[in-house]
Amino acid sequence: MTNNDILRRIRYSLNLKDNESLTLFSLGGITINEAEFLALLAKEEDDNYHSCSNEQLLGFLDGLILKNRGPREGGPAPKADTSAEPINNQVFKKLRVALELKEEDILGLLSLAGFEIRKPELTSLFRKVGHKHYQACGDQFLRNFLQGLALQRNQSAE
Repeated sequence: MTNNDILRRIRYSLNLKDNESLTLFSLGGITINEAEFLALLAKEEDDNYHSCSNEQLLGFLDGLILKNRGPREGGPAPKADTSAEPINNQVFKKLRVALELKEEDILGLLSLAGFEIRKPELTSLFRKVGHKHYQACGDQFLRNFLQGLALQRNQSAE
């Protein structure tokens, strides 16, 4: 999955409007205008398509964390992490923090999407790179997580 695809899926799953999304970018320290934002949402075939960088995506998620949980007590605002950790793991961790999800919540969301995993497989995604039980978060896992999130939001809206 591309960063643009992840951004579109998060926006859909959380039912975010354009102005809310722009606010999240701003909170995350990313300066972006409406035209640039719409270019990030465009499909690759579109003329106005622009690739979403890791910094933009992680800044958007940092803004989501700040909006939902407020600033960190006694510490600086989170910065977009451009470490060697795969982007999917970073996205997944930031969504878990922003949405205050427990392991059981995540397993429930995955189950809603028809994707079953065990708790040890889940915890391996939260380990640090280099830990012997660390596992990279694959596209299929992240896609199913976001699908489960969208399904849950749609169910609670009904």
